[in-house]
Amino acid sequence: MVRSRTRRRSHPRVVSELSPRSFDRPRERPAPPRAVGHQLSGDAVEIVFDRWTLVVAVKASCDGCRDFIEGSLDALANVAVLVVGADTQGDDEWARAARPVVISPELITALDIRWPPFYVLVSPLGPKVVTEGVVFSAAQVAEEIAAYLA
Repeated sequence: MVRSRTRRRSHPRVVSELSPRSFDRPRERPAPPRAVGHQLSGDAVEIVFDRWTLVVAVKASCDGCRDFIEGSLDALANVAVLVVGADTQGDDEWARAARPVVISPELITALDIRWPPFYVLVSPLGPKVVTEGVVFSAAQVAEEIAAYLA
């Protein structure tokens, strides 16, 4: 009988910075020229895609959405930002948001946003969706869309 003795080797711990990114391939597709929704107050909102617009679909209790609901969007100063919810489930946290959350399940469907937190970048030429991805933070989204806005 042969016995094997396994030696444990000590490996140095590798610490790396995780830089989350969307990894699905963007699906370019048409976008509607106009859409409607409403604010939490019930006031109607008309959305017109006549300039570069970042549409961010959010949901309640979402860490990745927090920047878009509560934070500063200085990194996205060169694009219009529209924060959209499919329903009013987040109305308690959205009522004190830094920017309005527009409720428009129709827009989410028209842009073929399959789940929040998700973003699409809409070009006014067409209009059309030129890129999309999962939302982890405002800085991550700004980095992913920068090439389209240059």
